[in-house]
Amino acid sequence: MNKVISNLRKHVHTALRKLSGALPRATKFSIYRSFAHCDPTPPSQLVLKIAETKEELEACFSLLHDAYVSSGFMHPDPSGMRVTPYHALPTTTTLCAKYNGEVVGTLSLIRESAMGFPMQNVFDLSEVRKLNGNIVEVSALAVHRRFRKTGGTILFPLMKFMYEFCTTFFDTRHLVIAVNPRHIEMYESLLFFKRLAANPVESYDFVNGAPAVGAWLDLKFAPEIMKKHYRFAPPQRNLHAYFTEVKLSNIRLPERRYYTTNFPVLTPELIDHFFNRKTTVFANLNEHQKLLLHSIYDIPEYLPVLPQLTDARPLVHARRHERFSMRCPGQLSFTTDDGVTTKVDIDVVQVSFSGFLASISVPIPLQTRWSVMVKLGKADVSYLQVEAVHNVGKEFYGFTFNSPDTNWRTFVSALYQGSTHKDLENASRYAELFTSGVGWFAADVINAQRLGTAP
Repeated sequence: MNKVISNLRKHVHTALRKLSGALPRATKFSIYRSFAHCDPTPPSQLVLKIAETKEELEACFSLLHDAYVSSGFMHPDPSGMRVTPYHALPTTTTLCAKYNGEVVGTLSLIRESAMGFPMQNVFDLSEVRKLNGNIVEVSALAVHRRFRKTGGTILFPLMKFMYEFCTTFFDTRHLVIAVNPRHIEMYESLLFFKRLAANPVESYDFVNGAPAVGAWLDLKFAPEIMKKHYRFAPPQRNLHAYFTEVKLSNIRLPERRYYTTNFPVLTPELIDHFFNRKTTVFANLNEHQKLLLHSIYDIPEYLPVLPQLTDARPLVHARRHERFSMRCPGQLSFTTDDGVTTKVDIDVVQVSFSGFLASISVPIPLQTRWSVMVKLGKADVSYLQVEAVHNVGKEFYGFTFNSPDTNWRTFVSALYQGSTHKDLENASRYAELFTSGVGWFAADVINAQRLGTAP
């Protein structure tokens, strides 16, 4: 009987797809939206959080493996997990949905980095790159089979968690995805993703050669678009209110001492476990990828677990890549001799012990001295006397200074010596490592060429 019912459902779904295919696009998408169902008060057993422990990450990678194997997106791996080189990056964050303590949903957010995106070699992202803002690829999405036919019980809360994390923590403007052609209309009709300019590809190597379509969503304008289409929908179908107004107590957004915008969790032990012992991910990297990992995890604790370089000489000249990204709000002020004060809002995005790079929306004169206040975190504020020395592009300016205060030294010390978000929470212990000018100078040499702020 169960088999008969299953076959009947398949025939009904096939018939509905064929019927919807004959409808105008706007009508079809309106019908899709009428079937959306989001629960503004999900059960307390559901918890949405960042996967940060070995057990949570292993459960996410195992769930992803099983979902991808069953869909034909990958061959079974001896580890029983799907782990990619992008999961080794501090700029990648894995989200999970747990029900009664069991991981039942997961997705990974891959920020653009030195290693790029999984989809960038196949899809044209030039349209997205023309606009301001960081780009994040949504990847590795999987929901446990028990919840795949429950009307979005897990999927929608996971998507809402992703939206809140990207817009309040991860400093993201653009989401990009590569999905199976069967699913692209869900993203277009419900969430208003736009297809990328390139045609759908017939074979996408990252998912075992399955067909894929690329799409993107501009989070700056998404709320306005969603409001237009959902404003008359009842609460259970109003995805605009669900994403932008409803507060889910199930979501556990991470605490942070500083205004960093990524959430690295990989200790040397976790890296060794997932990329060396359980899988062969590191063993299969090319030399360039190995070099990038060494330039990111450039502290002694990580060296034993990183893949060995065939030739270590290029590492001496390799550009250092950041483990932490940030957006620290601040304000420049300048007072003329006649008492007129000019104030300019800034966002600090890169730092060293003697300088920083800031995003500024209005032009400022170079070779001028400013007083600056930078909010490093909720309870950490730095006050500096700085000079604007150069501008990078239209909106970024480099500044130098001679006398960092204690809060600034503690912050930068933690960024240089820390590797996970927990290190930043315990940042004060790093200040002792840089109590001499020699320590500050050595750290600045690393950043001098990148920031262009060397004395």
